[in-house]
Amino acid sequence: MNRLQLGLLCVIQWIGLCNAPAHAHFIFIQIGPHAEAGRGVEVFFSERATAGDPKFVGKIAGTELWRSDVPGKFVSMTVTNGPDRLRAPLASGSSVAVIGRCEYGVLKREKPFLLRYYPKAVSGRPDEIAKLTRHEAVSLEIMPTFTSDSITMTVLREGQPLPNVVLTTIDSDLTNVELKADAQGRATWKLPASGQFAVYVKHVVPQAGKQVDDAYDEIREFATLAFDWPLDGARVDAAAVEMFERAIAARAAWPDFKGFAANASVYIDGRRNDGPVTVKADGEVTFDEPGLTDVAARDWLRDQLHSMVIHRVPSSDTRSKPVLSFSDTDDQHPLGRLLTFHGGRFAATYRIRDDEITVVNRSLGQENMSLQMLASERNADGKVLPRAYQVQYRDAATGAITRVETVRQTWQQLGQFNLPATLSQTVSSTNGVSARSMTLKEITLGK
Repeated sequence: MNRLQLGLLCVIQWIGLCNAPAHAHFIFIQIGPHAEAGRGVEVFFSERATAGDPKFVGKIAGTELWRSDVPGKFVSMTVTNGPDRLRAPLASGSSVAVIGRCEYGVLKREKPFLLRYYPKAVSGRPDEIAKLTRHEAVSLEIMPTFTSDSITMTVLREGQPLPNVVLTTIDSDLTNVELKADAQGRATWKLPASGQFAVYVKHVVPQAGKQVDDAYDEIREFATLAFDWPLDGARVDAAAVEMFERAIAARAAWPDFKGFAANASVYIDGRRNDGPVTVKADGEVTFDEPGLTDVAARDWLRDQLHSMVIHRVPSSDTRSKPVLSFSDTDDQHPLGRLLTFHGGRFAATYRIRDDEITVVNRSLGQENMSLQMLASERNADGKVLPRAYQVQYRDAATGAITRVETVRQTWQQLGQFNLPATLSQTVSSTNGVSARSMTLKEITLGK
């Protein structure tokens, strides 16, 4: 279920449960995929069949969020206001539950009531999610246990099972199924297919009171649970694999590459060095003496040339097809469709637009990296060559940008190869701005 559908459903369920007019709102949590700013959580509150409504972000600004990836441990999350939603950074890779609490306030209907929301979302491995415990600060919570094709939910009120309550499920086609919990507050739902799902439950506390100057006759609580199925996301979308392989095939490559030699001119922060350089077929870079005497210049040039080789030389091994799936349903994103790569050392996603990889996102442990293509060109064979791109590094815990690298490069044709001609790089960080560049001339191909 996409955000459009979920937003519409939230409005519908509020109307049905609270007998409120169509302008009523609903709150829910969504755990997003690893993307340009790393992984994150979004909290929506909307009256429209879309994402959030900017007019009401202030009403839910006091929402508290906690993450739990270790049983019994809950870490408060830093929540910030966006234009139409709340956001919080979330580390990539771990199985996690995100639990929220929002005391919305008193609504003066025919019977005035205090409205409270307890949204929740889970993501990760089913066996690890099953071990996570309830949060004592959350009065009403749905505890999930997943099997290969179903979810069993236990509704807890102040830590005790809430017997015989009705849970309402929502599948990808907006089909609702009402499940009545047993005496232990448990109900099981067989999941129909892959997609985004939500479950909600309502509980009314017949307790009158007063909040500031607003009196109420009862408390209405709503607990929700949202998740993507399969829970760990490790599925194969044939269309996503095909899209990725087309983009890989569209890149300009160096088949049968034997290396090259050139005279290099390197500039780093006011220092200039010139000298011969040799690049071998495997990407190893060597320097003739005396040549480039600046160690920093050598190290930087070595990194740049080695990276070019490993990205241009086709892989010689016979690997199986990559395991990729579409990360979300947004096919209108200006940077391209987001795909999740399953497996490997890093949590990685890619954006692809017009058969070009426009974004590469990776989790590197303490930091997240996002490479975003700014400009490209096509060579004589119609293959893609990068002209300008930016690499952003963010603190994985806070989402704060720690440094930004901006690269511009040009190419020169030599035989069947598009070899580097110039490359300039600026690195911006809290330490200031560093400027580097290289120019390669008198290139000769290896034999």
